Order: sequence, then structure tokens, then C-alpha cells
Amino acid sequence: MKIYLAGHRGMVGGAILRRLEAQRAAGRQIELVTRSSAELDLTDQAAVRDFLAAERPDQVILTAAKVGGIHANDSYPAAFIYENLMIECNVIHQAFAAGVRKLLQLGSSCIYPRAAPQPMREDALLTGVLEPTNEPYAIAKIAGIKLCESYNRQYGTDFRSVMPTNLYGPGDNFHPENSHVLPALMRRFHRAAQRGDAEVVVWGTGRPMREFLHVDDMAEAALFVLGLDPETYARETRPMLSHINVGSGTDVSIRNLAERIAEVTGFAGRIIFDSSKPDGAMRKLMDVSRLQRLGWQARIPLDRGIRETYDWFLAQDEATLRAE
Repeated sequence: MKIYLAGHRGMVGGAILRRLEAQRAAGRQIELVTRSSAELDLTDQAAVRDFLAAERPDQVILTAAKVGGIHANDSYPAAFIYENLMIECNVIHQAFAAGVRKLLQLGSSCIYPRAAPQPMREDALLTGVLEPTNEPYAIAKIAGIKLCESYNRQYGTDFRSVMPTNLYGPGDNFHPENSHVLPALMRRFHRAAQRGDAEVVVWGTGRPMREFLHVDDMAEAALFVLGLDPETYARETRPMLSHINVGSGTDVSIRNLAERIAEVTGFAGRIIFDSSKPDGAMRKLMDVSRLQRLGWQARIPLDRGIRETYDWFLAQDEATLRAE
């Protein structure tokens, strides 16, 4: 089986790569195809067409995307909608043109309306107004879902979409301006503990609730949905007509998250919440009952995941973490 993994240097792509390489080491016949962004620009239609026409993989896993937290989404809305739309359109269409049998693309929980009932079910899609702070990114990810659905309807392809909740873990982005909430807080508390700061300021009120999923759980779920997990690849799975949520099924407040990270990093000062900064959506919890009915659920608890992520963070050098 020949698999093209797009975005293998990212956090999710790297976790999926590790699992596929472990399967190959265990004796499964898998040929992995990867390209860095320097080798293949996925926003370049002709380059993607030529690459997939030449490689003709059996399956494609699309994890490549432009991602970031509230600040990055608010600062670069044009880049977020343009780059993600181009990547999805090019990879999904050219995969079809190259005769790819199965494709899996990753979306995001931000596709759901700001006021969607909690926990958010798959059928909440397009039922209300999106969260303004990441609307361009969300629209691009909704387009990816509809691309897969439309090719399945018109051409009988088996293109699937998974919508992960907030992901974290080894390989995360810890940039001080462009990272998501968990790695951003981890970096901030770590630096504060190193300097002996008396306080750390956290954006927002601390009241919003967020769900977090370890990237290794996400990798396992992605391969499960695609039928490449050891527990599922031996049986044929039916094409999915829509997307499917992937999450832990539990959430915590940003205040509670900050307190947990402060403890792990050894920060003993005060935590100040700046209510002049945006909170974003007040709650974003995924309904993962559909995935659980199929036979998969998350395994890594948040406290263990935070500790493992911090250990990975500490192992990186200052250049990698872009220290201040």
C-alpha cells in the first residue's frame, strides 16, 4: 500500500508518521511518500498535479495546513483562508484525478457555530454564525469537508474528514505569538518560572471551557477512521458521507488549564487574567459519541499529556523554541 502523507513535519503529521513507521517495522507492507514544503508547495496547483500524477498513491492523508491561535488568526486572516483553501482544493482534486482510492483530511472544531449547542454534534455544521476571531480559517475547513462530500457524491470516491478538538503534544508550536493556548501558556509559565517572575498574565477571563486531545491519540483516531489502524485495517469500512468529530469528550476551563501548567512548570507566582483581551467562544466541546460507537476513544489523560509535552519542550534547544 502506497500512502502519501502531506504535512509530515507538522505536529499531527509527525505523530501519524511515527505510527505508520511502527506498523511498517512490525511487518506491514506500507510504502510512505512524503515531501517537505520546500520540496512541494501544496498551494501550487501544477506542482501538486504533477506530483500526484507521478506518484499515484493508493491513499492520501492530508494534515498540511496553516494553523495558529486567536492572535495569529486575527492578525493574518487572508493568509489563513487563502493558503488552507488552496491546499485543500489542490490535494483533494488532484488526488481524485490521480485515481487515489481513499483520502483523509483534517479539519478543526472551529467549523461549528459560535452558539452551537454543547457538546457539538456533527449535524451542527452550518446551522449558525461562526466565531469571528477565526472565521476565515473555519470557512476554509468547512470547504474541505464539502469538497470531500461532493467528490464522494459525484464520483463515488472514499474521501473522509475528521474534525479534531484542540490538539497538543510533542512537535507543537511554542512561538510566543502564533501558538495555540496550551503551548502558549506552557512557554509563558516556563519562562516566568526561569526568571522568577511574580505573576503571569493570561488573555481573557479564564472562564472559557476547552477540550484538549493529545496528538498521539489524534494519530491513532485518524488511522482508525481511515481503516489503517491495526484493529480496523483488516476489515472493509464503508465510505463516510460526512465528517466525524475526534476529541476526548471532556473539557476544562482556561483558568484550570493555566493552573495545571503552572504546577508542571514550577511557576509559583500569581496568575492574572486580562479581561480586556478576547475570550473567543465560551465553550467548545465535541460530541464524540459517533466515533465511540465505531469503537474508538481517547486514552491519554490531560495531566499525563501536559507532563509529556513539557518534557518534550524541555528537550528542545533554544533555537527551536525561538527563545526571547
